[in-house]
Parts: sequence; structure tokens; C-alpha cells
Amino acid sequence: DLNHTGAHKINNTIGQALLAVKMGKRKIVAETGAGQHGVATATVCALLNLDCVIFMGAEDVRRQELNVFRMELLGAKVISVESGSATLKDAVNEALRYWVANVDDTHYLL
Repeated sequence: DLNHTGAHKINNTIGQALLAVKMGKRKIVAETGAGQHGVATATVCALLNLDCVIFMGAEDVRRQELNVFRMELLGAKVISVESGSATLKDAVNEALRYWVANVDDTHYLL
């Protein structure tokens, strides 16, 4: 695997981030479970100088400490979601709420 983030997810994030730039968005929001999508998103945001907000369930943050470190090292703001079961489902809900409140300058990277 020659993908620099360790997973295929970078292929999707590059395309969506370029689309966001074309749409005039300056911020990316995403959610992640194990952290691979978050790392890929943080990587492309760092490359394109976009603000990056990643929502992650508190339980997943505890389990995936290394990926959280990688995201933060790349400049992402990782928000630990404590509500509900504190896992991916709740991170998705919070990411959607954040995006709806900031839709003018933010792209939700799925």
C-alpha cells in the first residue's frame, strides 16, 4: 500500500477537499470511528490549508489514541463526543449539527 495515510480513504478525501475549495469553502468537517477517515481528512486539509474539525466518539478517542495524535499533529481539531454511546453514531450526529450551523463556509466530507 503506497497511500501515505495507510488506507484508501485518502483517495476520496482529496477529491472532496478539491471540490470544497472550488465551492469556496474554507473549513472541512468530518466524523471518524477508528480514525483512518479522520487522518486522511486532516492530511488533505493540511495540504490545502483548510481548517479541519473531526468529530469522534469519546470511546473511539480512547481506543484510537495514535490516530487522534496524528490528526492533531496535522492541525485538525478533534472533538470528543460524549453523548449517547460515545461512538461513531453519535459523532455523525454531532458532525451533521456542526455542518448545518456552519454551512456557509464548511464542507461536510463524507
